[in-house]
Amino acid sequence: MDKKRPVFLNLTKIRMPMAAIVSILHRASGFVLFLTIPYLLYLWLMSLSSAEGYDALQTALHGGVTQILVYLVLLALVYHWVAGIRHLLMDMGIGEEKVSGRRGAILVLAVVVILALLLGVWLW
Repeated sequence: MDKKRPVFLNLTKIRMPMAAIVSILHRASGFVLFLTIPYLLYLWLMSLSSAEGYDALQTALHGGVTQILVYLVLLALVYHWVAGIRHLLMDMGIGEEKVSGRRGAILVLAVVVILALLLGVWLW
């Protein structure tokens, strides 16, 4: 019998550490920001094209769907920025240990939740 058979990994049974979840979300938020570049450039172009375009953008931003999309993009930017600071600190040797890495990950999530609430209050 061949001992090098593929092993089935049940990913629902694997418990990811908090630091791994924060790192994966950091990559995902960067990917979301990359994908939204054309959308943001379109909104910027629309605002600079003419006075009518600016007024149309202002009207669209007060609508529900566009306002939610802008909130989600800003939320991804905030998360990517906060988690990026954590990664930069780890590159400098701060928070590399297992316990401090977990605390840093929890701190990142707490700061992002607070900033998300403040961002929601600011936008609405």
